Amino acid sequence: MDSRVWTTLTGDALAEDAVEVTGPESVLPGTFRVEEAATTSIAVATLAAGELLRLRGIEPGRVSVDTRHAATSFRSEQYIRVDGEPVPFSAPLSGDYRANDGWVRLHCNYPRHVSAVCWGLGVPATREAFEKVVAAKSKFEVESAVIGAGGAAAVLRGREEWLAHKQGQASSALPVAEIRSLGPSEPVRLFESARPLGGVRILDLTHVIAGPVAGRVLAAHGATVMHIGADRLPTVPPLAVDTGMGKLSAYVDLETEAGRSRLRKLIARADVVLQGFRPGSLVAKGFSPEAIAELRPGIVVADLSAYGWEGPWARRRGFDSLVQMASGIADEGGKTAGIDGPGPLPVQALDHATGWLTAAAIMTAVRRAATEGGSQHVRTSLAGTGEWLNSLGRKEPGVTEFDAAEFLEDVDSPLGRLTRVKMAGVLPGANPQWTEAAQVPGSDRPVW
Repeated sequence: MDSRVWTTLTGDALAEDAVEVTGPESVLPGTFRVEEAATTSIAVATLAAGELLRLRGIEPGRVSVDTRHAATSFRSEQYIRVDGEPVPFSAPLSGDYRANDGWVRLHCNYPRHVSAVCWGLGVPATREAFEKVVAAKSKFEVESAVIGAGGAAAVLRGREEWLAHKQGQASSALPVAEIRSLGPSEPVRLFESARPLGGVRILDLTHVIAGPVAGRVLAAHGATVMHIGADRLPTVPPLAVDTGMGKLSAYVDLETEAGRSRLRKLIARADVVLQGFRPGSLVAKGFSPEAIAELRPGIVVADLSAYGWEGPWARRRGFDSLVQMASGIADEGGKTAGIDGPGPLPVQALDHATGWLTAAAIMTAVRRAATEGGSQHVRTSLAGTGEWLNSLGRKEPGVTEFDAAEFLEDVDSPLGRLTRVKMAGVLPGANPQWTEAAQVPGSDRPVW
């Protein structure tokens, strides 16, 4: 594993025997070291939970991570089943499109993003129409039109092209996570518990994969996590089920004053606010990190974004696949595979790794708030995670086959009988586990 990540989070060197890594080095295709990224991000989150146990006077024991379990966890959405059946979802218009001078990816998993492509390009919502109009335009013309209409798109760029871009230069300087002070407060008191995050209340205002994965990890370590959504907002059903483990699920419409008032009440009694809204969106509703800290001194605010908090794209919508396209990952993957076009990573590695790294940073910030006091601000990004993955070097292509069945389990839930990936990362002092399965969306009241 990469011990630099632990030092970035905590400022401390990682003891040589702190983590035991088991399993083969290569269990996923491709040359990027996705297994090492998965193993490291899971390990540092488990280590951070262990330090919270130590703060409670409980010896955490030696952390261990299996590379096969880590790889399975990084594609958990592929294994989710309800009563033995995959959760249906279709996004036929999402994909890579060939322009007259290269490739561009259009993200169309949500109706509003489909509408933005239609509006920006002046076409109906069909694959054939998208292909025809994109083929007649330059890749940058397509990207600009879709982004300008409020959609999500990214041109396939090579690594050198990305580093020559102002956003590439800004993103290349990002750490895997940043923890900064939001202001002073008295040290926060942790309630007595045998679990790392027992008694800690977390508001999860995230969607898709990275943010919800962070909330899922925190729930497995004992936190009370309340996911906040709205019944008018679309979801990706397999992801909602997969990342809903261990969480409460409530609806609060932040477009209304009543909803914003309810959120302020929830924040006032929370310990962590985890949010993945498009940068600036939550601030515009009156919930900047500083405003949240005023509502609840000593709170941890975690902001997760696509391209980071610096550079011209700091407020741009983005997703794992788009960051891979923009930053050179998909370009290198395609060239390595010998294909004409993008070659994505074998799993949504930027999403999953960022989720685990965000959870690790949050737990580190909770420990800091308890020992030193002060409100804390955590910032992570898919682009920062991508830069870290790139820094791990490359491996020889080749896969050690394994049966993922040993890392799956069946549990009852309000949705039916679920098949899911077991929580990864062994912490002998308090092994992580979810006390509840995924809930029916919006089935809980938005109260603590």
